[in-house]
Amino acid sequence: MVERVNIDGSEEIAMETVINRQKAYYMNGSTRSLTFRLNQLKQLKEAIKEYEEQLLDALLLDLNKPKEEAFLTEFAPVYQEITHILTHLSKWMQPKKVKTPITHKGSKSIVYYEPHGLCLIIAPWNYPFHLAIAPLIGAIAGGNCAIIKPSELTPHTSKVIAEMIRTYFDDEYVTVIEGDVEVSRALLEQRFDHIFFTGSTKVGKIVMKAAAEHVTPVTLELGGKSPAIVDRSAKLDLAAKRIAWGKFLNAGQTCVAPDYVLVHEEVMDSFLSLIQKHTKKLFSKRIRQKRYPKIVSERHLKRLVSFLEDGEVVVGGEVDVENDLLSPTILTNVAWDASIMQEEIFGPILPIFSYTTTEDCMEKANRNPNPLALYVFSETKEFQEMITQQIPFGGGCINDTIMHLATPHLPFGGKGESGIGAYHGYDSFLTFTTKKSLLKQATNFDIPFRYKQGSVLLSLLRKWVK
Repeated sequence: MVERVNIDGSEEIAMETVINRQKAYYMNGSTRSLTFRLNQLKQLKEAIKEYEEQLLDALLLDLNKPKEEAFLTEFAPVYQEITHILTHLSKWMQPKKVKTPITHKGSKSIVYYEPHGLCLIIAPWNYPFHLAIAPLIGAIAGGNCAIIKPSELTPHTSKVIAEMIRTYFDDEYVTVIEGDVEVSRALLEQRFDHIFFTGSTKVGKIVMKAAAEHVTPVTLELGGKSPAIVDRSAKLDLAAKRIAWGKFLNAGQTCVAPDYVLVHEEVMDSFLSLIQKHTKKLFSKRIRQKRYPKIVSERHLKRLVSFLEDGEVVVGGEVDVENDLLSPTILTNVAWDASIMQEEIFGPILPIFSYTTTEDCMEKANRNPNPLALYVFSETKEFQEMITQQIPFGGGCINDTIMHLATPHLPFGGKGESGIGAYHGYDSFLTFTTKKSLLKQATNFDIPFRYKQGSVLLSLLRKWVK
């Protein structure tokens, strides 16, 4: 079991010491003020600017992400999130007065937003910078201390994040603990005030079980089989282009990527032709120039390659084992009980199915319940509303993919096996705080009825509350 960790690049210290120092720092109250939170958010923004090039280089080494793609998906949302919260945090932090019933005459009811305290952020490897820093923004905005555990599968990015945080923040306030799965297990045995985890449903269940030992609240950002649905009224060329882009971005290693497509049978042939065209147009040159993101590990690549046997490859399917590359691949003639349909694909393979009626479409989509995302392409309002209102999912788009993730005005989160809780913008502030209720009672008078007993009190209560 891991008992000692390195947080400053020199000597190892006991993990318990790291935890206790942060708890003590939080208890001194300095993280709570608006001024402190705003200054720390501004400092984080400056840190990211200073380390931006190093982080871009690290992402290229870890995942072969081209710098323009890395900036679009890793940095732009983070910069936008900080700016948004800096603008609104003062208003969000204000105690909220709420109504008081007549039974509480003379009193005032107020809701305060209390920081959790010490938060653990466990980040994934697919967007190793974005998904480590975005929760940190919420933790800072909420007035908390934080420990970040980056993914060991992206070691270069993890190292730069650790250096950046160490340079700009006190260890007692925010720190990074690097390491493998054993380090994660050791952290989960500690008592935190909130745990924020992004990753697979399988590991999310382990995190939730560990949190239950201390009754620690959790936010779980997981995944699932997110469908894209193409109605016969859809603008097919645009739908094909946006689905191809959203699916094969970051080599399909995106939690909200379309996992499969349901296409109305009347437009199936046309859609297949168009999505093949756009897949080749968007990604063939990148593949040739070796500027397409790689699969994170040999183990993950082998798993994806095994899925190629589950259907007919109509485009893609090229594998470069030496460089951990799999070209964007479209499959047809896939059985619903095939292995590729039993779990989230999380790679550049897209099965495409047809459906006959709206009822058939919804029945097929609901075979994999509560996906993290859903995308519907249609020009018919009735169809849009039927799909989005009757199929449960975390969030999504009409006539687009992925882009709902990039706005701080929309909460982002899942449902059921795709996650618990949400964040981004105001919802990040809510996630990293808890509502504390307070009743301020008057002392210049006292209503005597509460002290009465028997039928008199019962009669008064019935009259006032009904």
